Amino acid sequence: MDKNSQAKNSYALNVMEEELQGEEREVKSLGSASLDGTPINHIMVMSAVVTVLNFIPFSITIGAGGIFPLSQGIFPLLGWILGPFGGAMASGIGTLMGVFLAPHTAGIPPVSIFGAIISSFAAGTMTIGKHRRYWWIGMAVFFIIILFFYMFRAFNNGVPISIIIKGSLIDWSGLLFFVLPTRTLFASWIHSKNLYLLSLGLFFGSWTISGMYHLSQVFITYTIFNWPEKVWVFLIPVMPLENLVRSLVGTFIGIRVIYGLRAISIVKPQSAIY
Repeated sequence: MDKNSQAKNSYALNVMEEELQGEEREVKSLGSASLDGTPINHIMVMSAVVTVLNFIPFSITIGAGGIFPLSQGIFPLLGWILGPFGGAMASGIGTLMGVFLAPHTAGIPPVSIFGAIISSFAAGTMTIGKHRRYWWIGMAVFFIIILFFYMFRAFNNGVPISIIIKGSLIDWSGLLFFVLPTRTLFASWIHSKNLYLLSLGLFFGSWTISGMYHLSQVFITYTIFNWPEKVWVFLIPVMPLENLVRSLVGTFIGIRVIYGLRAISIVKPQSAIY
């Protein structure tokens, strides 16, 4: 190498050293648009899943008519992986699309959309840290009020209190699990890396939120149809069976979704608990 080449190389190294000695800079990648810390593309993907599951019926709605779609099983899951606002939007958009694309499972459209939104939002308030740790109180108060009016209306319609308690088992049991410390226990299980605890958290968490989902809808439909005592008696074994199916669907799909999200190290929404 001649002297001119050596001089050029030496000059280039000196320039690079001077540049490296400058002030340290923090480099950040610009993320996509988000809602309350949840990427919009995550919400759109999950709303599409809800829309697809709306095509699959799993039970007949006794008292109000119509058919239940399988999408009801993942409403709690959306709140846990997307947060309260992201989950509510994904459930609401997916159910709205299902009203037009799968009308055979739409039920009463406004009631179906409301139930989807409120249940995913409630699931999103099942936090295990300090972030929004008191949001669940507002949801609990809301559900306690509508449960009281639901049961009081049935009592005024002549339904015996024993039948009301048995017929609303999934409603008050879900609300009880939500109000008690079991709320945070189930959330901590969902956050666990242990498959057994994750399964338990998804199952019992789904039972909790699905019961509240049913309550948010039945409170409205009962004021419309006022089904008699005979229907209440018929619902005593049917309602727990339907809630069991919702819980099993939420567990089956939830395990695979959560393990998949953990495996690919996708950006985790701010309010997610998985």
